[in-house]
Amino acid sequence: MLRPSKIICVGKNYRDHAAEMGGEVPPEPLLFLKPPSSLLANGAPIRRPPQSSHVEYEGEIGLVIGRRLVDATEAEGLAAIAGVVAVNDVTARDLQRTDSQWARAKGFDTFCPVGEVVPVPASLEDIVVVTRVNGQERQRGRAGDMVYAIPMLLSYISRIMTLEPGDLVLTGTPAGVGPLVAGDQVEVELVGLSRVANPVEDR
Repeated sequence: MLRPSKIICVGKNYRDHAAEMGGEVPPEPLLFLKPPSSLLANGAPIRRPPQSSHVEYEGEIGLVIGRRLVDATEAEGLAAIAGVVAVNDVTARDLQRTDSQWARAKGFDTFCPVGEVVPVPASLEDIVVVTRVNGQERQRGRAGDMVYAIPMLLSYISRIMTLEPGDLVLTGTPAGVGPLVAGDQVEVELVGLSRVANPVEDR
């Protein structure tokens, strides 16, 4: 299991997802954090908390940082990626809509399932992320469709906060987010690379 010092996430980084959330793409990358305590291994249950009645999946391309980044160029950011990993940015959508910041909606225990970290492929832009619920495809997106490309994101983040080896960066989710209920099985796959699948239960 990964042990990052922090999990940095990018919101609304696909135009179709920004539209389905009822908003525009932000003029700069929209960043938020998930706590390391939200990490969950492949196969372990996502536990819906009693505080929320609307928990959703968000399949994402995760990046594992391999070297310290401070004020990095895009080329330095790209060179610092140690691996990629399938991640599910589980979100209590009702709480996200009522809170002015997202620590609660994004931070519950079990809200960050991660798969196996794999080597960086030859083309980051060609990574495809797919989410399935009970075997049915719900999301499909390609890294090349991101508003803010991966090298730009790493450079941007490193000019705000130091990225340490082992840190995890989530790059945004494509359109198609939707609810999870107890008894569901949700899977996020970076096609041909990494996969994480988890059952859903109520806490």
